[in-house]
Amino acid sequence: MKIKYLGTAAAEGVPAMFCKCGVCARIRALGGREIRTRTQVLIDGGLCIDFPPEAYAHSLTYGFSCADISNLLVTHSHMDHFYAHDFILRGYRYASGIPAPLSIYGNEEVAAVFAECTRREMKPVVAPNVRMNVIKPYSEYFIGGYRVLTLPAKHSVTEDAMLFYVERDGRGYLHMHDTGLPEDGIYTYLAEHGAKADVVSLDCTYGGRTGIARPRHMNIEDGMQVKSRLISAGVCGENTKFVITHFSHNCNPLTENLAALERQYGVIAAYDGMEVEV
Repeated sequence: MKIKYLGTAAAEGVPAMFCKCGVCARIRALGGREIRTRTQVLIDGGLCIDFPPEAYAHSLTYGFSCADISNLLVTHSHMDHFYAHDFILRGYRYASGIPAPLSIYGNEEVAAVFAECTRREMKPVVAPNVRMNVIKPYSEYFIGGYRVLTLPAKHSVTEDAMLFYVERDGRGYLHMHDTGLPEDGIYTYLAEHGAKADVVSLDCTYGGRTGIARPRHMNIEDGMQVKSRLISAGVCGENTKFVITHFSHNCNPLTENLAALERQYGVIAAYDGMEVEV
């Protein structure tokens, strides 16, 4: 299983789109790997988790075609995770040679956003190329050769934001972006369904910052609590790779700062374009 981190920033990007703080100014000046686009993960070139406004730019930067994404898991409907307008372009004169329809999986609000964003411009000839499927937390699905377990995220009071466990050929990936400390039930559910994660992606929006309210995201200490619970539940072991990602400019996610967290907590700090293979 190849896990590609196409984007590793929170909603505002790093540097933030409209920000002129000292952190953003320095990152703009440094450029290179310090630049972070909004979160997107690509698994084995065909299964994608989330689809931000940068999805097209990601495909150009990392050398793949969005046409080859056949299945898309969407954590929730926020714009930085689901930019649905682009799907009107998946056919007609905009695109040819598409290998298969794209199946999108998300909650009811994701489906509503998809309908809202595409209703004005979706041509009847394009519509069959994009299929919206509503899914719910605490469920098991078989999607494109993968077993997918859905879990509730602690992120929104208006929709069922989700976390995903993805498994294929005995390898497991646990995607935990855009969540505060999750509810206890997820650990029992994963264990009861035989989940064994080789890689865990942890929301680390706040980086090493402490002493602030964190109702919808996590910092590194929260991530370590999740790590401990996953190990206790038997979902993770000593060889599991724990990756921190989804950084806000507010946590000053310079490479040098994240390297300190890597050394102290034994994690891997994701950067745009990083690939992990298990």
